[in-house]
Formats: sequence, C-alpha cells, structure tokens
Amino acid sequence: MSYRDITKHIREMYDTDISTGTLRGITDRIIPAIKMWQNRPLDPVYPIIWLDAMRYKVREESQVKQKALYNILALTQEGKKAVLGIYLAESEGAKSWLQILTQLQNRGVQDILIACTDNLKGFAEAIATIYPQTEIQSCIVHQIRNSLRYIISKDQKEFMKDLKQVYQAATKEIAEEALKRLASKWEKKYPIVIASWQDNWEKLTTYFSYTSAIRKLIYTTNPIESW
Repeated sequence: MSYRDITKHIREMYDTDISTGTLRGITDRIIPAIKMWQNRPLDPVYPIIWLDAMRYKVREESQVKQKALYNILALTQEGKKAVLGIYLAESEGAKSWLQILTQLQNRGVQDILIACTDNLKGFAEAIATIYPQTEIQSCIVHQIRNSLRYIISKDQKEFMKDLKQVYQAATKEIAEEALKRLASKWEKKYPIVIASWQDNWEKLTTYFSYTSAIRKLIYTTNPIESW
C-alpha cells in the first residue's frame, strides 16, 4: 500500500489524520527491525516445529483476493515456543514450503525432530528434501475436518464414534485394528474418506510413538491457529 492509501485507511477506520511524512518516519524505523527479525540466526536443533498456512482475503485494486500466510512455530530445547518466521504468498504450495525450509536451513536450523503439518500434497517430501531425518505428523484435526466434509449429517455422529476408536487408541496396533473395523463398516459408503486415512496412515500415526504428553503437543497444528 502507498502512504496515501494507508492515510486514507486510517482516516476511514479511526477518523484520524496522519501525514505521509509521519508514516514514512514510522516505517523507516520499523522496516529495518522487521527485516532483522526475519533474517535472525536460529537454533541448530528444534524438538518440535508446527508449519501451517492460514488463508485470508484482502482487497487489492477494487478486487478481493485470497492470500496465504505461512506460519512457523517451534518448541525450543528450553521448552519455550518461538515464532521462527511468517511469510506472505499468493497461495499455499509444497514448492513455497521448500523455499521457506531452505531459508530456515540457511538461518542455522540443522535438524528438526518432529514436524507437524497439514496434509498438503508434497509437503512431507519438501521437508524430507531439507531435513531427511525429521518425522512427520499430519494434523489429526485437519484430517477429521476433511473427512466430515464427505459424511452426510445423519451419519456423522455414528461415524465419529467409530473414528475416535482409531485416533484415540492407546497404541498404533490397536488403532490399526480400529481402522480395519472402520473400513469394513463405512468403506462402501464413503470410499474417499477411508482411502484418505489408509493412504496417509504413516504420517497420521507418528504420535503413537510418544508419551501422552508429547502426543498432545504434536497431533495437531492448531497451536498456530491459537496464537
């Protein structure tokens, strides 16, 4: 946005006039600090990292367009959460994530134990390109939401009761048995839903290898949405 556009926006929103000179002075001080933050060195290792893009609409030149805001949240070795980066793009894609992960590597990140992501096509492969030893945990909450989009309303309650036996199981082996029962009951009616769970099973079940406390941290990318 131009300084004139920002001035107009502030006047419309807050009924306050700010000169372009004042705005220029503010941005001249803020932008260097932002760039320094965006390029600051990072820790060599992060136990857990959450990666997700949030979509939102903006108005540009009298048109409403959708943008993607890439967010990277990490758990440090000291047990604190840290925002590693925020990036703006026209849309979400594995290629863009690969570029962002490359930037993380260039800023000093050598290894990540667990990466929590949505189920974007090619995302896991992009992570493996930069961090081949990183375990991938696809977001269970996203998976459930996507599944329910295909389930008619009268079946949702019963389907969710059966599905909980899968993702709330005590072990991966018990979850696999529950998935078999789910498939045998619902596969004919909802083949796309069952196939999605089966095809993405390994990425969806990484959390079964960890204790309940860690499972609660990694089973979803919702920590990003709750900033």
